Amino acid sequence: MTEPLIEAVNVAKDLGSGAAKVAALKGVSLALTGGELTLLMGPSGSGKTTLLSILGCMLTPNEGSVRVRGNPTDGAGPEELALLRREHVGFVFQSFHLFPTLSAADNVRLALDVRGEPWRAAKLRSREALRKVGLADRIKAFPRELSGGEQQRVAIARAIVGNPSVILADEPTAALDGENGRAIMKILAEIAREQGHAVLIVTHDPRLLPFADRIVHIEDGRITGEERGEAKVQ
Repeated sequence: MTEPLIEAVNVAKDLGSGAAKVAALKGVSLALTGGELTLLMGPSGSGKTTLLSILGCMLTPNEGSVRVRGNPTDGAGPEELALLRREHVGFVFQSFHLFPTLSAADNVRLALDVRGEPWRAAKLRSREALRKVGLADRIKAFPRELSGGEQQRVAIARAIVGNPSVILADEPTAALDGENGRAIMKILAEIAREQGHAVLIVTHDPRLLPFADRIVHIEDGRITGEERGEAKVQ
């Protein structure tokens, strides 16, 4: 069996405090391996985004542990967790989080700047990442000049430019129409299968099912089921 690139082991997480405290996750375990696109599906409030944030080392669990490339993150401080995120995890969100005054290439290059990549090398890598998502001819365009689908492609290029082990995407197609949503899912599926990344997508949209190798269901903070996706069946 292939060793997971990232995994949560018996993770529990409380959000809020006092009378407002909610048990967002209750003993959840989930492992992600390279070459697979996994959908994490469940209703609003089921714990999807909380689990994604814990896997991405943005939140720490109250109980259980997270392992990145087999290394536990227990006891890691904020700087160590930030380093793990930069080196191993790429994020894609529903809202694109692009800087409006920067070109597509410069928005992507920022992900390398924070890692201390030399400017010339970062420039070349950002252009290559944009080429991979089909935007080789839009590298100088500003976000206002791009469609919603193109902006999300820039966000994906930014997520993959540092060659992370894992791509975590939170409702990446929710702000897009059907055609652009399918185009984005095709790109994410190719990133998983052709480039060997583990891709986890949080969604409640059944239209994404044809792209999944694996579907995990979560409800009330617990994993309730798992199945192979339609992409593996074909």
